[in-house]
Amino acid sequence: MGIGAAGVLAGSSAFANIIIPKRKDKLGVALVGLGYYSRDLLAPALQLTQHCELKGIVTGSPDKVSQWQKRYGITDKNIYNYDNMNRIAGNPDIDVIYIVLPTGLHAKYAVKAANTGKHVWCEKPMARTAEECQQIIDACKKNKVKLSIGYRMQHEPNTQTVIRFGREKTYGKLKSIRAEAGYYDGRTTHWKQNKALGGGAMYDMGVYPLNAIRYASGEEPIAVVKASHETNRPKVYTEVDETTLFTLEFPSGLVANGKTSFGMNMNELRVECEKGWYELRPFQAYNGVRGRTSDGKELNQRIPNQQAKQMDEDAMAIKENTAVMVPGEEGLRDIRIVEAIYQSAKEGKRIAL
Repeated sequence: MGIGAAGVLAGSSAFANIIIPKRKDKLGVALVGLGYYSRDLLAPALQLTQHCELKGIVTGSPDKVSQWQKRYGITDKNIYNYDNMNRIAGNPDIDVIYIVLPTGLHAKYAVKAANTGKHVWCEKPMARTAEECQQIIDACKKNKVKLSIGYRMQHEPNTQTVIRFGREKTYGKLKSIRAEAGYYDGRTTHWKQNKALGGGAMYDMGVYPLNAIRYASGEEPIAVVKASHETNRPKVYTEVDETTLFTLEFPSGLVANGKTSFGMNMNELRVECEKGWYELRPFQAYNGVRGRTSDGKELNQRIPNQQAKQMDEDAMAIKENTAVMVPGEEGLRDIRIVEAIYQSAKEGKRIAL
């Protein structure tokens, strides 16, 4: 992986025929699924990256192909569908396969991607179940490829400041965390309202506050204290949750409250400590993440594009064979907690983790 054109060792004639592989400047990325996130965010971001580039697509919609080829110059040989994407194995143009499908399809196609021998990037949430997450991890380990989950916020600089505050106890021991993420979704027949495809507020938006609570605390929760679901549109949200609230308990005694919804707008992460507080508002927007602290600091570092930074850093981990920032195990941890949150809401009791 990551090997491109060959160069010939110059100098002594004794070595004239030795070919030394030249590392690619940019890794080729194939996007699997051409919906909104690929079309409006990842593909444009790949035009801004320094270490990777858009080289291929996998789609079940042939009518989309010409538009993508016209816009991004993708060659015919780098166009695949869901049935023949295994052929990517023999394509040296593509080094990374990025899974950008409904959550319920992540495991199937991430495993197929790993089996091509290409590195795998998978959008969050990683999968519907912890078992499916483990299947992806195992497939990547078996094929000796890197796996990274698309938690772009962990690559964002203001978020990284909050992570550092928690790790270094800049404002003393953490006492409580509140994280809320949601928006009003007026759609009534979208896959996010379909249980089999991985719909539901807790899966789609809920992993933002859940992951934020975990990275802000620097701890792993020991229990879901309580959880509940609410809906204002029971005729729309018949299979999945429209709004979910949950409370987590941590080994240090820290208590964190999370909330997520497809029925209301919210976007805040706030950490209360013994010697002050800090917050990000918004904490998971595509741009403009910003915050403040109790002693007047402004958290307002800006970057040109979150997705570009995420993909470049993941590409560098591949090129330099270093650990990725957000490995599959991180996605697995979240989904284990998501499953416990649903169990707590269903059974009305505390669920130990």
